Amino acid sequence: MVLKQQEEVGVGNPLAPLTAEEIAAAVETVRKERGLKESAKFVSVELYEPSKEAVLAGTAGLPREAFLVIRERAERATYEAVVDITARTVVSWRQMHGVQPSVMLAEFFESEEAIRNDPRWQEAMRKRGVSDFNLAIIDPWSAGYYGPDDDPGKSRLIRALTWVRTDPHDNGYARPVEGLITLFDLDTMQVVDIEDHGVVPLPPTSGNYSPETMRDPNNVPHVPALRSGLKPLEIVQPEGPSFEIDNNELRWQKWRLRIGWTPREGLVLYTIGYEDNGRVRPILYRASITDLFVPYGDPAPTHRRKNAFDAGEYGLGVLASSLTLGCDCLGEIRYLDAVMADSDGKPWTIQNAICIHEEDAGILWKHFNFRTEDSEVRRSRRLVLSFIATVANYEYGFYWNFYQDGMLEFEAKLTGIVSTGALPQGQQPRHGTLVAPGLYGPHHQHYFCARLDMMVDGPNNSVYEVEGQAEPPSEANPLGNAWVDNETLLATEAVAQRKVSPLTARSWKVLNPSVRNALGQNVAYRLVPGDNVAPFLSPDSSALKRAAFITKHLWVTRYDPKERFASGDYTYQHPGGAGLPSYVQQNRDLVDTDVVVWYSFGSHHTVRPEDWPVMPVVKISFHLKPFGFFVGNPALDVPPSANGHGAACSHTSSGSVLSHEYRES
Repeated sequence: MVLKQQEEVGVGNPLAPLTAEEIAAAVETVRKERGLKESAKFVSVELYEPSKEAVLAGTAGLPREAFLVIRERAERATYEAVVDITARTVVSWRQMHGVQPSVMLAEFFESEEAIRNDPRWQEAMRKRGVSDFNLAIIDPWSAGYYGPDDDPGKSRLIRALTWVRTDPHDNGYARPVEGLITLFDLDTMQVVDIEDHGVVPLPPTSGNYSPETMRDPNNVPHVPALRSGLKPLEIVQPEGPSFEIDNNELRWQKWRLRIGWTPREGLVLYTIGYEDNGRVRPILYRASITDLFVPYGDPAPTHRRKNAFDAGEYGLGVLASSLTLGCDCLGEIRYLDAVMADSDGKPWTIQNAICIHEEDAGILWKHFNFRTEDSEVRRSRRLVLSFIATVANYEYGFYWNFYQDGMLEFEAKLTGIVSTGALPQGQQPRHGTLVAPGLYGPHHQHYFCARLDMMVDGPNNSVYEVEGQAEPPSEANPLGNAWVDNETLLATEAVAQRKVSPLTARSWKVLNPSVRNALGQNVAYRLVPGDNVAPFLSPDSSALKRAAFITKHLWVTRYDPKERFASGDYTYQHPGGAGLPSYVQQNRDLVDTDVVVWYSFGSHHTVRPEDWPVMPVVKISFHLKPFGFFVGNPALDVPPSANGHGAACSHTSSGSVLSHEYRES
């Protein structure tokens, strides 16, 4: 199958994100037709994606439509709408019963201000010796679901936690107010209840990390001066980058793809294909990080209900940062802005939300022939599309890396500040690590889920589990050295729920049963896991019921455009069972059909003292590697690069010790 490029069909990019003008038109249309009141708040406004069939067919004149989620506070009701922006009409409107949408950015600040003015919260702070309430920061942790009082059909709640600064520019997470939990209603903007589990002294040190503040003797760790001797490192491309972008369509080397954005997922990639012998061969229709779940392993009252669905409950796209040249990205950069709607429906822009650039990635391939002294080596260059989201204390970097040999990698980079707890000085935490006097970081994990809408050389694929197995000694294996790769077809959704097995090199092959390469093999891409971990939550815990997608590392479902999120459409306060567990109950056939691969991967974070006061980056990744998709190394045509002195890296060597001794012998 060949992906039809937009310039061939003479239309614009139907998957490009909504513009500010389109968002404004959609909001105006739904306000007018539905007679919305001031109490109606816009949770999200995004592109209502046209059908996969129409996009792949290159259908001209597809309507531009918007999908809106609206919270009507006065009614305690949630609505979904689809608006035809071109026709300026509401195509569909429905009330969603028994659900809560994600927290809006405005609710972050509104709830913080309302809690700060609550007399019960103020009294709890006075017990801890705090009288300047403006120096407190209050984070709106999601309420979760722990019983009928958290029913999403009845109330819209947060369980807010508090920290105290000594200065507005302090590290806000150095002094947690242990034992204080504020239950707050986001519809009425009122405090429902205050939990106070007793006073624990505020930690004494500041934990600052900027050059201006970290020399403070009350700081931990104490850094007397910045190191010296670091020489400049510059990356220059005097002729500009090797990629082209037009209307969110990107071309680089032989890769072709479209770039999208949603408030929940952030960066979304569409119609990823690779040009081979003059045609673009499809690999994925849509790829994104659909969910991010962070469970904590500390049973203390302040922390036992700390588990956050950072994508489904807050929105990775909403919390994205504006990226800065030379800091967040290095080299010849091209940026894309992200346009979304605020809670009043007004368009707002995160400038430079997406960074696109090329990086040197080491050696691509090399061989030195010691007999002839001929050497061939190629440098690997990769294209990187990235964004960074700040979810209160934590930063998450999302990187999609494209390589010249047809490999695709996703890499997450975790940094920021650990969510902290306090304990009396002299005590050691059981469920965390002491990072400063009276301050500890609780154990926790970070689970990502990638949704990969596969289409390897066409829309119909099958998925096989592949793992190594040693063969027992026999007449055919006299020395006992033989092993094979066993391949097992994952034929149904009930079967296609798998866990990683690094000791057997387990991976998963997505192949096209209808297309074979010149060697007679089915063309395929293989999903190769990286680091991963199992959850340590009790099977009966509320958190695991709500995040059941982390109980398996691989899920495969039959394509359904309505099944977009591993934890379900409405994660907030959901009691559990939504998303992947409900999708796979249908137990649909997965053989030679349109499949979606979901890969869940976790980072296990036992906090170190070295993670304080700001955490060095931790990386976690997976790869999609061609397996029979090409015959031979697809990067043979990469030209040799210069060695920095004007000479090409491919050459006939001289002076090699190995070749000298060979000649002498």
